[in-house]
Amino acid sequence: MAVKKTKKEKKGAPGWMVSWSDMTTLLLTFFIVMMSFAEIEGKDFYLVLSSFRGALGMFQGGYSLSAGRLEEMGQNMLNLPSTQMGRTLAKSVKRAISMFKPEISTKKVRVYEDERGLVVTLSGDAFFDPGSAVLKSEARSVLGKAAKIINSLHNFVRIEGHTDARKITVTDAAKGFPTNWELSSGRSVNVLRYLTEEENVEPKKLSAVAFGEYRPIDDNNTPEGRAYNRRVDIVILRDKILEKSKIKRIERPLPDEEWR
Repeated sequence: MAVKKTKKEKKGAPGWMVSWSDMTTLLLTFFIVMMSFAEIEGKDFYLVLSSFRGALGMFQGGYSLSAGRLEEMGQNMLNLPSTQMGRTLAKSVKRAISMFKPEISTKKVRVYEDERGLVVTLSGDAFFDPGSAVLKSEARSVLGKAAKIINSLHNFVRIEGHTDARKITVTDAAKGFPTNWELSSGRSVNVLRYLTEEENVEPKKLSAVAFGEYRPIDDNNTPEGRAYNRRVDIVILRDKILEKSKIKRIERPLPDEEWR
C-alpha cells in the first residue's frame, strides 16, 4: 500500500508579507518627512514636494529643487555643513588641549566644549592683578596660542568677562571700576584688543561681553570657588561662521544673532 506524502510547509514569512512590510515602512517614513514640513505652507511646501519628482511617480520632471528660496536649504541639507563644522570644532578641542597642556596642568587655563562651542577659560588671578583689567606679561604667550586656534577657524568668537561676587573696594573704584560690570567688561575688551592688535585676529570675528558676578560656575562663599568665578572665557561659537561675500554689506550673523 502506497504511503501518502504530506506537503511540507515552507518556513518563515511568505513572500508577499515581506513586500507588504517594506511598503508600509516606506509609507511611514514618507509621512514622517511630511510631518516635519508641517509649518511650511503654500508655495514653499510645493517646492519641497518638487524634490520628489520622478522618485515617487507623483510628478514629471527632474529630481532637484527648483531655483528659489528653498534651493539653499536643499543644498545645505545635502552638504551637511553643521556636521562638518562639528567635526572641525572637535579637532580644535583636541588641538587646544594639547597646546595648553602646561597651563592646564598649573590650572591657569581650562579647555572644554559645551553647548556654546569650544571654550578656553583664562584664570583671572593668573592673568590680571586684583581689581585690574591690565593683562599681565604671562598672558601674551597664552593669548598667542588662542589666536592660532581662532585664526585656523571661520567661527565667530565671543570673549566673556566674569568676576566673583565680592563688591568693588574704594581702591578699585578709584581705578575706574565702580562695579563688577566695569571690571569684567574691561578685562574682556582688553583680551579682545590684544588678539586683534597684537595677534592679527580678524576684528569682525570677535565680540566682547561682560557678565559681572552673575554667571558663577562655583560657590562664591569659598576662596576656591571665587577664584574659579574670576575668569575670562574665550568662546569659539558653534555653527556661527563669518560669511565671506564680494558684496559690501554687514556680515552675518549680527551681534544679537550670536546668542543661543
